[in-house]
Amino acid sequence: MRINEEIRVKEVRVVDENGEQLGIMPIKDALRIAAERNLDLVEVAPTAKPPVCRIMDYGKYRYEQSKREKEARKKQKVISVKEIKLRPSIEQHDFEVKANHVLRFLKDGDKVKATIMFRGREITHPELGQQLLERLADYVRDYAVVERAPKVEGRNMIMILAPKQHD
Repeated sequence: MRINEEIRVKEVRVVDENGEQLGIMPIKDALRIAAERNLDLVEVAPTAKPPVCRIMDYGKYRYEQSKREKEARKKQKVISVKEIKLRPSIEQHDFEVKANHVLRFLKDGDKVKATIMFRGREITHPELGQQLLERLADYVRDYAVVERAPKVEGRNMIMILAPKQHD
């Protein structure tokens, strides 16, 4: 944004501090009006013909803008991906404990990467891993949607769950 003497055009459309249109005028007159009011002339629409300038307190404007940006950053939610690792031969209680961890992650708004690790000859029965991941997806179906279906990658089978958007 250009302010005061940095504005290098002959004519500008001027809007005063209250939002009133003052019309198109030479840059000298616009700068004089701003100076009389102890305010700055700020170019708000440089691409318009002629460029639009507003009479305002530039320091106060920058402060308000930074406050708005901070507020917007505060409201942003950083989504991270949590990983839970399972084995195809997991016991029922251990499965429930892991599934409850997955639920907690989903309720916190995080995505969950469920990984089944196959060892040795277990990889010859990928359907066991598939069933386990489907059981997990069924267990958390009220809180999650399957973002990526179970898929074998090397000696692992991976499924990604995303939290459901509640309206």
